[in-house]
Amino acid sequence: MDSYKFSPIENEEQLMKAIKYTHIECSRLCYEAFNKYLPVAGNIGIFCHYDTEYEVLTKLRKGLTEESDNWNQKYFRLYKPIVIPEGNGVPGAVYTYLYIRHPDKEKPQVGDVDFVLGKDEFDELKNLSLNGSNINNIDIFYRPDLDMVRLSKINVDVLPYITTKTIKEVLKKLSI
Repeated sequence: MDSYKFSPIENEEQLMKAIKYTHIECSRLCYEAFNKYLPVAGNIGIFCHYDTEYEVLTKLRKGLTEESDNWNQKYFRLYKPIVIPEGNGVPGAVYTYLYIRHPDKEKPQVGDVDFVLGKDEFDELKNLSLNGSNINNIDIFYRPDLDMVRLSKINVDVLPYITTKTIKEVLKKLSI
């Protein structure tokens, strides 16, 4: 895996390239695991690797998102959704929430995307992960704190998370 492929991100154009890349690569990894593309939950995260990068991206994010709609001190509602068009067989998506992760030198990934899977399929995936299995040579790890399954693969620098709810459903349940 290339360390810090996009970092340090220094402007909005570079941020949008990292977002598009994260969407495409997370979608591809899901396809490799499930032999189908999954719908996005509506949120995307970009990971910082340097303190100065975090400062720059936080300033950029403040210009793109509502400060008052900060759910869980993590997700921020975008003023204008980020629309990724379909391309090269990968479905497009609309993202309504963005977060910028604090620097973590142990995690070189570019970012993550949450995807939605039906409850029965999710429960099966969760059970596989709890039994230490993988799916199509892709590691699966259950996060009980989030009730999500994370996919990862050596030399892939993004992290798709699988859940059963869209970000709108999560926020509606929380009455936000």
